[in-house]
Amino acid sequence: MRRSKAETAETRRNIVKTAGIRFRQNGICETGLADLMESAGLTHGGFYRHFASKDQLISEASADAFAANVAEMEAAASTVKGRKALEAIADAYLSPEHRKDRAHGCPLAALGSEFARSEKSTRSVATEGILKMIAIVAERLKDPNTVRAKKSASVFVATMLGALTISRIVADPKVSSEILAATRAKLSSWE
Repeated sequence: MRRSKAETAETRRNIVKTAGIRFRQNGICETGLADLMESAGLTHGGFYRHFASKDQLISEASADAFAANVAEMEAAASTVKGRKALEAIADAYLSPEHRKDRAHGCPLAALGSEFARSEKSTRSVATEGILKMIAIVAERLKDPNTVRAKKSASVFVATMLGALTISRIVADPKVSSEILAATRAKLSSWE
């Protein structure tokens, strides 16, 4: 029985969404296609009807994950104006909930080292996502369209990423929470 184009597109979206979650949860290298397709409610053999390779899926799932992360940053920033928007971005990104939910969180914090070793198409997707994150922060800085704002926003994003990553690594929950809180406090007074 042939599926309609709409059903095929929906199945593909489901695979991409599931892959994004599984990659962030378990890592790209640790996520096998058979397990991924089973999680999506499909058979392993159906994979190649939708994708030419795992690398193609990695790129598409990464783009989808970055789009969700960027949308969350924009949503956090849209609730307030000016400096408070930066504080809202940092509060959302550096929250205990984000720390715990790697599967639905920032793909950089979950997969950064794997992105660095990925194919060029995936690194390009990651680069685009990073630049969008930087742009969201830069738009909320004083004189947003300047080189200074872009540089400052780059440091802001890198600081959030580093703090979230380190907070996930440390074994002591108290230290992990202190790292998030200290970074949120520092970023709330960002210039």
